[in-house]
Amino acid sequence: MQNRLETLESILDRLRSSIKKNGLKNSKQREEILCVLYKSGTHLSPEEIASEVKIKDKTTSISSVYRILSFLEKENFISALEADKSGRRYEIAAKEHHDHIICLHCGNIIEFVDPEIEERQVKVANKYNTKLISHNMKLFVLCEKCQKIK
Repeated sequence: MQNRLETLESILDRLRSSIKKNGLKNSKQREEILCVLYKSGTHLSPEEIASEVKIKDKTTSISSVYRILSFLEKENFISALEADKSGRRYEIAAKEHHDHIICLHCGNIIEFVDPEIEERQVKVANKYNTKLISHNMKLFVLCEKCQKIK
């Protein structure tokens, strides 16, 4: 798990400001979804998030979770990762930069940072007289466990 750049409380403060700025009503569900993602420290599907939120709020529907996820992503509180054909998985955005290794069989996601890869990407961008602004690397693999199954 990557280091957090922000505490949960400061993220929730920013969320409340964003809700006010967008003229929306305060919603405990938005806060609860952020809490679930922050505390999980991993990549969750909308269904996994809904199941966790329903523990505290039985009235939560999957459609409201999707709507809230869309808002939170647009406002840069969370980021989505298209891991495999099973759909998007979400993580808290307030983390240090990292890349992903994704198993195509079981969907397991591993976060990693490799200083050599980071340096090489800058060199490649420079070689083409460009300035690297950001990148998103995903390595698709068969994990060790799934290799044994196949």
